[in-house]
Amino acid sequence: MTSAPPAPQHPQHPHRRPRPPRPHRPHRPLLDRLGLPAGAGRHRPLIGAHLIDSLGTGLMLAFTLVFFTRTTDLPLTTVGAAVSAARLLALPAAPAVGPLIDRYGARKVAAWANALSALAHAAFLLADRGWLIVLVCLLAQAGQAGYWTASTGLVVLAAPDGGRTRWFALVQTLRNAGLGLGGAAGALLVGDGGAGGLRLLVALNAASYLVAALLLARWRPAAPTEPPAPATLPAQPAPATAAPAQPAPPTAVHERGGYRAVLADRRYLLMVLVNLSFVLASMVLSVLLAVHVTVALHLGAPLAGALLVLNGVQVVLTQNPVSRLLEGHRATRTAAAGAVLNAAAFGLFAVLPGDGPRWLVLPGLVVAMLVYNLAETVATPGREELSVALAHPARRGRYLAVNQLSWNLGQALCPGLLTLLFAHGPSWPWLFLLAASLAAVPGLLRLERPSPAVPDIRSETGPLAQR
Repeated sequence: MTSAPPAPQHPQHPHRRPRPPRPHRPHRPLLDRLGLPAGAGRHRPLIGAHLIDSLGTGLMLAFTLVFFTRTTDLPLTTVGAAVSAARLLALPAAPAVGPLIDRYGARKVAAWANALSALAHAAFLLADRGWLIVLVCLLAQAGQAGYWTASTGLVVLAAPDGGRTRWFALVQTLRNAGLGLGGAAGALLVGDGGAGGLRLLVALNAASYLVAALLLARWRPAAPTEPPAPATLPAQPAPATAAPAQPAPPTAVHERGGYRAVLADRRYLLMVLVNLSFVLASMVLSVLLAVHVTVALHLGAPLAGALLVLNGVQVVLTQNPVSRLLEGHRATRTAAAGAVLNAAAFGLFAVLPGDGPRWLVLPGLVVAMLVYNLAETVATPGREELSVALAHPARRGRYLAVNQLSWNLGQALCPGLLTLLFAHGPSWPWLFLLAASLAAVPGLLRLERPSPAVPDIRSETGPLAQR
């Protein structure tokens, strides 16, 4: 007689299923989760120099003309002509700085450029004639051009083995934070102190550049790792009568080719041409936004100021996290995505009706500004990375100088161009910027094609054409 099978054992809670074990997730440091570069604490002098330089720039960004008109007897037209002449005369500063970077290094050039800016702004206090204003403004522009030409090379020194996109994002964050804080402090000093407040503003600006120069002078980055030399055949022993070969001087490698080699690099020149679209887009904040808000949309100037604040806050809070999210993508693709976002923002600005209801115009302005700010955070690390990844290491200073020249030319020509288009209709400058941004996209994608000129220039995630 067989026994009955045992009754099945039911758990106490049959409706519950056992939970699968949770996969182990490695702990990610806070700096990594925030998108900050690893080892940033070792480069505190560099971080401080970037922040203080931007702070000083923000102090005087909007008050150069105001300073000279209030502290001298010169009319506004004379002061404006003097400042414009100085900026045009300073255009060759970037090409002149390139060979210095190749010879002495980006850190020394950036430190001396900040020292020149400190001297120039201190001399603002003594400039009371038109030719003196031209001279001191020329020195100030040359110092700024030298610093920003070398600043990309500073990132290469800070991250010789990778992680440059995070550093570029951090530099952009520091720049926006410094400009915002400096602009706010400058507005307070000018509003409350009159001519005395303006002189204090200039003195603080000169001191900030001097502090930045000292920080860069004491910064000691790790030596960058050089790419391995190409394999060569074993050298044949020299004849006994032949004199021993002398090694080439260190500067010979840097001097060979010069700007002729840079200008023969079509892929880099294409990158510089494409970069002009981002230069034009960046001028919206200083040239077009306030004019469009007040003249075309018939809204108050405080709204334009609020949109500028929104730009600074959004970039400061989101630049590094956005950069971390985009790390797995090609620099060309992220820059192209930024160009498309710029085009979308400019399209929104263009279609906002000047006589439309506020319930439509105000949200439209905010949305357009949010998209514009997002484009900045998406595109900046990628386009900065391209300026380094496509440059030959032995002539990197000259390459970066050519790239900086596109910024100088764009900033000199853009105000007149955008205001001329605005005079023909408030939508025209936005449509022009939209077209320029869309035209940049195929150019950026073309940069991914292999080029015989620099087939093995590496970036942090591999050769550009293979990423």
